[in-house]
Amino acid sequence: MSPVKASEGVPVTFCAGRRRFRRWQVSFVLLLLSVSAAALSAHDLFLKPVTFFVSPGSSVNLLVLNGTFSASENAVTRDRVRELSLLAPADAPRPESWVWHSAGDTAVVSMRVGGPGTYVIGVSTLPRALSLTADEFNEYLAADGVPDILDARRRSGELNRPVRERYSKHVKALLQVGAVRSAGLDSVLGYPAEIVPLDNPYTLRPGQTFRFRVLVDGQPIANQYVLYGGRGPRGNRLAQRSLRTDQAGEGKLVVGVGQWYVKFIHMARIASDSIDYESKWASLTFEIR
Repeated sequence: MSPVKASEGVPVTFCAGRRRFRRWQVSFVLLLLSVSAAALSAHDLFLKPVTFFVSPGSSVNLLVLNGTFSASENAVTRDRVRELSLLAPADAPRPESWVWHSAGDTAVVSMRVGGPGTYVIGVSTLPRALSLTADEFNEYLAADGVPDILDARRRSGELNRPVRERYSKHVKALLQVGAVRSAGLDSVLGYPAEIVPLDNPYTLRPGQTFRFRVLVDGQPIANQYVLYGGRGPRGNRLAQRSLRTDQAGEGKLVVGVGQWYVKFIHMARIASDSIDYESKWASLTFEIR
């Protein structure tokens, strides 16, 4: 796939952000897509820069990892993207100058940053629908962190029932440009599912606590099952752990040195002739030095 400018053929909206920030979004108006391959449902999605620490004015490549935090199994094509977002200092280039391209099995977002600060970069995908056998669905619920739906299927005697699921994925990365650590990262991008940082992780030292809020359709979700983990400074795997959000939809974790992800899947049973469940996935990535 040849490189394509992110804004080609789509409208661009602009609104002022808080605390010396501006927010840009590029919206992709496309038809709902559907697929039948079960393997697509079990892919996490992460937005992971080649390095989380960059110099002002430099060029940056962000990997769109469709698989695990370490490797992508399939490249996400641009026609699957609903929106690109940027929360950054006012002099940052707008997302219409970004380039979305594929490098083998990995999509890459290329951009140039502006002045110093902590940038929030987001990608929101369009919904897709797929059919799953009972065993495929049960395995996916157990492996990817949706225990409440699995328990509900067990209690209702539906473990042998195949399903149709509609899903979308919404990912964010925190990029540190230069030495200035920005406030205002708790601005909401408005994605169907979103992890909102309540602390700037680039102000934290190893052993300190990072707080975040989980939103689905703009509302905080209590008791949401969340997974977190990552890679250590030598590339070693940081053990994946889980937590539940509190009544305000907030979670917290103690961070150490390394590259981190936080992720969740919010799934609900829906009344529809063609869809049994709808899931909304979200992830957030950052690094601690």
